[in-house]
Amino acid sequence: MNVKKFEIVILETVRQFLKSLDKKASTKIVFNMRKAQVTVDPELFKKLTDEIWEFRTKYNKNYYRLLAFWDKSDKKETLVICAHGFIKKTKKTPKSDIEKAKLIMKKYFDHESK
Repeated sequence: MNVKKFEIVILETVRQFLKSLDKKASTKIVFNMRKAQVTVDPELFKKLTDEIWEFRTKYNKNYYRLLAFWDKSDKKETLVICAHGFIKKTKKTPKSDIEKAKLIMKKYFDHESK
């Protein structure tokens, strides 16, 4: 049996992104996220910057990305917070998408500390 390495929290922005997609695409993305919880595979979950990671899915010639960050503030449970989703159209992940994920991360931790 595979043991989960972390729990995943999906923020509303990502929930809306997944709802906007074709049902099969969103199902594949969620499947890959679950798989990333139990395996170490950079094709599924990869570090982008010091703080931002990405869940990666290729489906039907589209590259889907969910940007995420770690919340290790609870000593019992490690969380990966999915902050921002988009369809990747270029070779490199756009800086604007990384910045958007960082802004959501800042808001998340500001809110958590209250």
